[in-house]
Amino acid sequence: MYICIVISVQVKNSEPKVKNIQAMRKRFEIETGIGQTPISEIAINPKSKNALEQLVAALKEIYCKKEYNEKIFSIMERYMPKASQKNGRPGMDLWRIFVLGQVRMCLGTSYEMLHHFANNDILLRKLMGISEIFGKDPVEFEYQNIYDNVRKLSEEMLIELNDVIVEFGHREVFKKKRNHSIALKNR
Repeated sequence: MYICIVISVQVKNSEPKVKNIQAMRKRFEIETGIGQTPISEIAINPKSKNALEQLVAALKEIYCKKEYNEKIFSIMERYMPKASQKNGRPGMDLWRIFVLGQVRMCLGTSYEMLHHFANNDILLRKLMGISEIFGKDPVEFEYQNIYDNVRKLSEEMLIELNDVIVEFGHREVFKKKRNHSIALKNR
């Protein structure tokens, strides 16, 4: 079953014209409810050497900084195809595609492992705006849905996204470290 938006336009002296409209992918849609942790409040162990936890910490910061958040979404909206209306399921939002794509690249993991992480890693699910909401069935991602969406991250898009991430690292992360080391030297 699928939903298609149809607009009928009456033109003078002609038959009504029907036009299909493709929906724009949503940037991010968070489910709110009892037990929902806002992304900005996700607790991450700062001493962790685990690559996934370090990536989640970086992506959380990017999400919370509006300037970088906007740059990421603008790049993705320019490259990603609009959500398909013919397959009968809602398209994955841009934030989740971005997060899963970064996990796949950072960990060098297969789509099978990415499917496992997306459905079972609590920290990753919180970063994607998913948590176990009281009284609701948990969100489960199908393998094919992950595969179809993450593989749409083209090389050109990934290069642009990487530039934003590197800029973020230089301006935000290293700035904090420089300021911290200057403060220690002044003691």
